[in-house]
Amino acid sequence: MSKIGCRYGTHRVVSPAGTLPQPALQLDNTMSIYDNEMLIDVETLNIDSASYTQIKQACGADADKMKEMILSIVKERGKMQNPVTGSGGMLIGTVREIGPKFPKNQPVKVGDKIATLVSLSLTPLKLNEIKRLSPDSDQVDVDAQAILFESGLYAILPDDIPERLSLAALDVAGAPAQVDRLVTEGDIVCIIGGGGKSGVLCCYQAMKNVGPTGKVIVVEYSAENAHRVQEMGLATDVIVADATNVMDVYHKVMAITGGRGCDVTINNVNVPSTEMTSILVTKGQGCVYFFSMATSFTKAALGAEGVGKDINLIVGNGYAKGHANLTLNILRESKVIRDLFEKLYV
Repeated sequence: MSKIGCRYGTHRVVSPAGTLPQPALQLDNTMSIYDNEMLIDVETLNIDSASYTQIKQACGADADKMKEMILSIVKERGKMQNPVTGSGGMLIGTVREIGPKFPKNQPVKVGDKIATLVSLSLTPLKLNEIKRLSPDSDQVDVDAQAILFESGLYAILPDDIPERLSLAALDVAGAPAQVDRLVTEGDIVCIIGGGGKSGVLCCYQAMKNVGPTGKVIVVEYSAENAHRVQEMGLATDVIVADATNVMDVYHKVMAITGGRGCDVTINNVNVPSTEMTSILVTKGQGCVYFFSMATSFTKAALGAEGVGKDINLIVGNGYAKGHANLTLNILRESKVIRDLFEKLYV
């Protein structure tokens, strides 16, 4: 008889008692399911960009050391949650077992290939082996099992898009979906870190929403990525700059906007200390969406107050209703983005 579990997975929390799986320091990763859980045979982890960058830097881009670090994190925590960034990522795998009280919101069955749409930082994970890891790609092939709670979101992988491509896009699906909510026709939008995976998807959605009267300004550290964004037609203006250099980026954005600033700023970078850049380039009563998990929300909140900016600061919730379909449809609609993702991930 299956054990009865909490909808939010609190029955898996080892420590500290009384908290939920995401902020918990350790989860029970025993792969015997409760009545409201799903068991998944995991093939690939897509580790969050901020987390993977931190691991890569800490290990000097040595693949073997990176493997050891990831294995040790999962062994200690029972989940893939970087202790420095606090973030996780997501996974793809095959459904192995479904508890009798797991919700039937989608027609999922044993044997289906799925992508989880909740963070690895709250997903019980048993990592047996890392089969393939490249310092240049945050997709890590593994022999592992994972648990999805009753409240956990997932998507059945589509037939018309390769699995690795779907995983890459769904990992950041919340970002373009939030852009679709926040950006309206005629807006001036700044996308900081616009040349990366989430940035490119955000650029596409922003260009679509602002229309012919708006602007999409990309700030990108990599000259190569910036050139690529320009060539793909995903921005009206591209700035090559270091987003941690606040005043440099501020002056360049103000020059483009005529001193007006941006209606909406989307922060997609994977390094710390870009909060004030995002805030300063945004006009009064504008909006900053911090998708980046490298964000310090203390710095953002107190920093905005310190410079007298009355703006909306939005935490990068990776879930927005319909985000999976919207993001996969970008790959269907945009040949240049699909070609880029296939080159990088397939």
